[in-house]
Amino acid sequence: MKKLSFFLAFALGAIFIYAAGASSASSNTFPETLSGFDTKQIGESGVYNFDKAHSFIGFKVKHMGLIEVPGFFRDFTGQVTFDAADVKKSSVTFKAMTTSIDTGVPPRDKHLRTADFFEVEKYPELTFASTKVEKKGKGWIVTGDLTMKGVTKSVVIPFEIAGWLPAGERAGMKMGIAGETTINRRDFGINWGTNLPSGIPSVSDEVKVVLQIEAGKAKDAK
Repeated sequence: MKKLSFFLAFALGAIFIYAAGASSASSNTFPETLSGFDTKQIGESGVYNFDKAHSFIGFKVKHMGLIEVPGFFRDFTGQVTFDAADVKKSSVTFKAMTTSIDTGVPPRDKHLRTADFFEVEKYPELTFASTKVEKKGKGWIVTGDLTMKGVTKSVVIPFEIAGWLPAGERAGMKMGIAGETTINRRDFGINWGTNLPSGIPSVSDEVKVVLQIEAGKAKDAK
């Protein structure tokens, strides 16, 4: 499956819950504005930093038209600036180090780091910065600029707030966010791959981006 060699991520938008171990966060449907709610129970305004140990910035790519092969970035940072009074004023940014790509197959990961794909020596990171957060139907979407391999494109990521964990004795409030979208790798200059005799690509152009983010707010000083 070496040809699966591939990609990404990203990718904010991400933003979202991976696995909080034994902790349990209450699940709440997010209204368009939270001004009429007790934000101590639903969510506090502030800056929430990604918890890398409990977050996931990953992707899935179809191989030979058969199955989706997963991968992720081990090294990343990110931040959600949350506005409890008006969620639409919130924002998210994140950065993933391309050299940290991991698909579980070392030879494939080595190929992904070459100029055929991420060209990590020249482009060591990919970034996302939101430009808009808005309500759409019963859900939410974040629009932002994704920069990868020197190319910046606007992408849209549907997401949900998975839940909140109140502040404890040692840590501030935590939030969980889950999002997923699809991008075309060729939009970012990643064009490696051939077609099978049937015409099916050995590596799909479309890449499914999966974000599972747990983020924490610094505990308020007393």
